[in-house]
Amino acid sequence: MALKKDKQKVLGEVFDDERVKSFLLFPAPEGVNPDFHVLEKAYRGMKAENFKTFVQFFLAEGRDINAAGPDGKTLLAQVQSHRPGADYAKILTDNGAV
Repeated sequence: MALKKDKQKVLGEVFDDERVKSFLLFPAPEGVNPDFHVLEKAYRGMKAENFKTFVQFFLAEGRDINAAGPDGKTLLAQVQSHRPGADYAKILTDNGAV
C-alpha cells in the first residue's frame, strides 16, 4: 500500500544543498578512511537523486570516490551487491568509481 501524499511529506526529510553538504562533515571512526565513511553515510541516508548531488560536492572537494572501507572494498563494490543499489552504482561509475 502506497503512502498518502501527506504521509510522504511528514516522513520525508528535505535534502537541500546545505543538508546534502552536511554529510561531508561526518567524522570517521578511528581506522576508517574518511572519504569512504562519508560516501557510505550518504549512500545509506539519501535517495539516489540526493546522492548524485552529494557526489558532485564530494568530488569538488577533491575527495577519493575509490576510497576503500575497513574490509578493503570500495563503496561501488558494496553497492553492486545490494539489490536496490543499481542507481547508486551508476552514479558512482558515472563519476569515476571503478
